[in-house]
Amino acid sequence: MRSTMAMSVNRDEAMPLHDQVAAEIRRAIAEGEAKPGEKLPPSMDLAAILGVNRNTVLRALRILRDEGTVDMTRGRGVRVTGTPQRSAMIAKLSELVVYARHQGYRREDVVTLLQELP
Repeated sequence: MRSTMAMSVNRDEAMPLHDQVAAEIRRAIAEGEAKPGEKLPPSMDLAAILGVNRNTVLRALRILRDEGTVDMTRGRGVRVTGTPQRSAMIAKLSELVVYARHQGYRREDVVTLLQELP
């Protein structure tokens, strides 16, 4: 991902800044500006590009990590590991697991049920 790419956030928007930053990075990945395996610019550089606090960028990167879009390793930086489509699938599966937990099912029960599907 080029650190000079056009990324922006809108402070007047209702969406929290960290969610906007995550969305901008997702967009960059979806448009091929950053491909799986490529390293993202350091969080301080992304913060400067977007005009936000470094902690805002780190929060966005943790969201993307939890989605499976990036891998964050101390000393090695942040690498793209997935696609927005994969992230969307992981988000939906996480929702399913949360719903199943509320219904009294464990994660293992959900896996078993999925394996029984045609």
